[in-house]
Amino acid sequence: SASCPNGDPDPMDCTNALGGGNDPELDPEATFAWTDITYLLHKYGVSWRYYVFKGDEPDCEDDEAMTCAPVPQGPKTPGIWNPLADFTDVKEDGQKGNIQSLTNFYTAVQGSSECGLPNVSWIVPNGTVSEHPPARVSTGQAYVTTLINSIMRSPCWDSTAIFLSWDDWGGFYVHVVPPDIDENGYGLRVPGLVISPYAKAGYIDHQQLSHDAYLKFIEDDFLSEQR
Repeated sequence: SASCPNGDPDPMDCTNALGGGNDPELDPEATFAWTDITYLLHKYGVSWRYYVFKGDEPDCEDDEAMTCAPVPQGPKTPGIWNPLADFTDVKEDGQKGNIQSLTNFYTAVQGSSECGLPNVSWIVPNGTVSEHPPARVSTGQAYVTTLINSIMRSPCWDSTAIFLSWDDWGGFYVHVVPPDIDENGYGLRVPGLVISPYAKAGYIDHQQLSHDAYLKFIEDDFLSEQR
């Protein structure tokens, strides 16, 4: 998380913000000027899309709250599950059109002759399929299975690596203390699955990784290790 002066587009003026930062829900004028991965993707001509499932946001703004009033989300609605819409570089690069409805994902993946997906895709759920209370875990599992099956049955499969990740660990106790690596540190462990024709069947990777490893993979695979 970072905090940037309102209205200041210079990413070098942003500072680390432990436990939070710019929040458009609290400050509609909040500026997100630090550079995200889409800046490099656009610069090097690597196609990307961020698919948003229309509905209500999957989680409450207040991390301590179990339930809250529904907050609508969609590709045109910036929020905690659609952050790119507020990023300065996405706006200045003319890339806001890459934030699309999940319907566009299904249209792209169902092409019969060639893969219609971009090089890099993100897909985020809505509240109904998020596995967050009070939603049913089984509904979320069915949603994820449908997404993955649609790719596996498409021309995209032979060139695809799917990274399935959760933002919560799903329980009330974990016996492994998060490693203390810097001032921000790591949080509790969360599941991460790699589903791909290139993945080792039945393999468990014991590397200690954080979510930025997904970005590193994108940089290594598409950007010649650009950072």
